[in-house]
Amino acid sequence: MTMFNWIKVGLLVSVAVGATSERITRDRVRKEWKAPGALVDIGNNRKLQMDCRGTGSPTVVLESGLNAYGSLSWALVHDSIAATARVCAYSRAGLMWSDAPKRKFDSRETARDLHAALMANGEKGPWVMVGHSIGAAYATTFVQQYGAEVGGIVLIDPSHPDQFSRYRDVTGKSLEPSAAVLRIGAKLSWTGLLRFVPAGKSPAPWPVENDAMAADFVPTSVKALAGEAGAVGATLARAGEQRTFGNRPLIVLTAGNEQPAEQLAMMKLTPEHGRLLLEVTKSLHREQASWSARGRNDVVPGADHYIQFTRPAAVIAAVREVVGAVAAGGR
Repeated sequence: MTMFNWIKVGLLVSVAVGATSERITRDRVRKEWKAPGALVDIGNNRKLQMDCRGTGSPTVVLESGLNAYGSLSWALVHDSIAATARVCAYSRAGLMWSDAPKRKFDSRETARDLHAALMANGEKGPWVMVGHSIGAAYATTFVQQYGAEVGGIVLIDPSHPDQFSRYRDVTGKSLEPSAAVLRIGAKLSWTGLLRFVPAGKSPAPWPVENDAMAADFVPTSVKALAGEAGAVGATLARAGEQRTFGNRPLIVLTAGNEQPAEQLAMMKLTPEHGRLLLEVTKSLHREQASWSARGRNDVVPGADHYIQFTRPAAVIAAVREVVGAVAAGGR
């Protein structure tokens, strides 16, 4: 056998061993990290993980941004909100414990999945929709489809339908995320190779086991993340069709910190670009707050994009205020 053939055999054996190890690891991860809350049957042989706590009305619904944390995105605010209200966090299709979607990602399907899970779990409206980052667009699409059930809205450093065109105006380049790396990761996930990729720095000052839990689910979540990232343009365009929330109580929170120097460097941007991006973001968020007659925009000093991690008290206070407004008189 030639050296080349020996190399091929070695590679095939390595891939087979890696794939077998990955299957075993996935079984271990499912057994070791039990889903918080419940796995809710939404039909079509699919379940979504949903973690609902507390009591009262309206019910707060938490929609996370584009990350692999799922319901863990709200770990630092979940219990505090539940102390005074009913609140549900969940993992979108394909993330963490939730079953994968049957079709290509579509934010309208995300809204339908969420509504089906809320109904199947016995939750009652009206809803206070809370969306972080691109989760604000998902929450907006939910309002489009189930507006009669939505009493109030909180948007946390939200994505704006026009943000990438406005960012291009001040930086001269596209900042829309690419799904290329995630797609490659999705294609390789079955081999076990992703488990050797160093985990990025967590944005959360949370218990170390949460980092381990999130990292363990990355190989099974990466395909869903790639689908979401590849659809960001369509997601924002669809959300842009809903630029009024009527008279619903609305609070838009804006992170007060500029993007970190290392993140700007990765995007080949200067500190001056960072300053301009923050000013544009503030302007966009003021506009979003104006979409309701009862809207308000608050800039949160010392907060980065994950306000629920770096300034959780601001998120808790905003949610409680909107819950109180809805309870007192709704829309």
